[in-house]
Amino acid sequence: MWHSAVLLALCIQISRGFYVPGVAPVEFAKGAPVEVKAVKMTSSQTQLPYDYYSLQLCRPRNGTLYKSENLGEVLRGDRIVNTPYDVHMDQGVACKLLCHDLANPIVWNEAESREVIDRIKHEYYVHLLVDNLPCATKFEMMDTHEQVYERGYKLGYVHENKAYINNHLRLILSYHTDDDVTFRVVRFEVEAASVDHSELKGTVDHCQFPEKHSPQELKENGQNSVLFSYSVDWQRSNVRWASRWDIYLQMTDVQIHWFSIVNSLVVVFFLSGILTMIMIRTLRRDIARYNADENLEETLEESGWKLVHGDVFRPPRYPKLFTALVGSGVQIFCMALVTIILAMFGMLSPASRGALMTAGILLYVFMGLIAGYMSGRLYRTLRGQQWKSAAFWTATLFPAFVFTTGFFLNFFIWGKHSSGAVPFTTMLALFSLWICISVPLNFIGYYFGFRKQPYEHPVRTNQIPRQVPEQVWYMHPVLCLLMAGVLPFGAMFIELFFILSAIWENQFYYLFGFLFLVFVILVVSCGQISVVMVYFQLCGEDYHWWWRSLITSGGSAVYVAAYSIFYLSTKLEITEFVPLLLYFGYTTIMVVTFWLLTGTIGFYAAYLFIRKIYGAVKID
Repeated sequence: MWHSAVLLALCIQISRGFYVPGVAPVEFAKGAPVEVKAVKMTSSQTQLPYDYYSLQLCRPRNGTLYKSENLGEVLRGDRIVNTPYDVHMDQGVACKLLCHDLANPIVWNEAESREVIDRIKHEYYVHLLVDNLPCATKFEMMDTHEQVYERGYKLGYVHENKAYINNHLRLILSYHTDDDVTFRVVRFEVEAASVDHSELKGTVDHCQFPEKHSPQELKENGQNSVLFSYSVDWQRSNVRWASRWDIYLQMTDVQIHWFSIVNSLVVVFFLSGILTMIMIRTLRRDIARYNADENLEETLEESGWKLVHGDVFRPPRYPKLFTALVGSGVQIFCMALVTIILAMFGMLSPASRGALMTAGILLYVFMGLIAGYMSGRLYRTLRGQQWKSAAFWTATLFPAFVFTTGFFLNFFIWGKHSSGAVPFTTMLALFSLWICISVPLNFIGYYFGFRKQPYEHPVRTNQIPRQVPEQVWYMHPVLCLLMAGVLPFGAMFIELFFILSAIWENQFYYLFGFLFLVFVILVVSCGQISVVMVYFQLCGEDYHWWWRSLITSGGSAVYVAAYSIFYLSTKLEITEFVPLLLYFGYTTIMVVTFWLLTGTIGFYAAYLFIRKIYGAVKID
């Protein structure tokens, strides 16, 4: 019975994950109600989102109604709820009180006032929605005088150590129409102002305040009385509905992005060409000399990588762990590739709220079939016998690490009463996706992969292992790790900056075409640098390349970790313990994931390279 309930819940969650509200154009008649919804409050200083009504703000008279959200929205901390703003299509409002009258303002006690002041000091932004279009605040750059937009509006501001709340909003809405009968919302701007409640005059529906007014100060000690008001301005626009997201997607400097991407591509292609030319010329000379009939003994003494032909395919230590890590890397690679392709074709655009994260999670779950197959066949090649326990390791090792880390961090988020805390039902849904779908698919793939014929090796393995001579200093594993990570990191560090900005500074990321190109370059550079490092290792007669290829080719993850610390110190202003713990916790997950991805790419490139070169030489 419980199996049916779990499957039903999973089907509902999956259907919500791929259903994107508001994708089709919504048409309004003149005077029709236009609903204003609140999403959350966010701050780049605390990284802790909060529900809109976590503060004592004006609530709708008919009660609050939360929207049913998909998996990605819940994990992002979105809590979409209705608000008391009364807005109608193409009908302006000069000034109107939100939920009270002039004689009865909202009264915050000392504890509530301190909570609001704390949010203002941490520069929290409030995010509203109209027709799935987020609000934006326009401001002018000081140096270029260029008008740019940022998401949301500030809850308040601090001046001379005094906190002031933005209690008056001017909602500037733009519409597009072709026939003056049906209207579509194409822009949503907000101008926030702080107005002392004592200077508001008039009635509930027709309030007014002087042009030069005093701001609404909040006192930490004692009560605070606040009136909330708003005005609505409608503007006709030539922007069509299909282009209404342009101002949000232009919040980043696209020219710098273009220049950096092109520069990275040129450098990576140039270095990759040099490496490829060196490797091909060196290998051709080595193989030609080795296959020559004369002076064979002298050639063997000069060419170190041929001397280990009887040990190069000797299975590594801990084959279960090795194949489990490789299988996890395959699963991550397939998930990332398909997700980027879907996003590149516009199926997971920022307008599809939460769809990117939902698609990534579900694709990772179903890619367990491919991961199990690849890991099972590799385990069979390494002469493993206990395929069931090996399959269990592959299915649980990396997900258990992510789930345990996330569960640990979730306790601290719960303690802060943040909307970023994952609800228990969502955690149960994620756990069910893992146990009921990912693990069985992994076992099925492992079963068929283990039954498949192992990979054929061109040379036989000796019974007695060869002694590895002392290696030169620059082939130390740590130095190899650092050297191998430079090139892949150089290919993607600009894109990493934009990704980190999207994650930690609440910005949109939308250049998935560039991301796909960088992903391809990352795969190529990881494969090539892994081939070079393994070739140098074999030339030193060190045939323990299995683990070295996996670890070394993932060396760019070290630079990702270092860059994340640099980004934290230069771009973010996190000072509290819990936000720092969240940053380092999620960064650890990201670094480990990136290491598995790049390490797996490097291993398979080195494996194919070794099979190719030993298949080209004559072994008696």
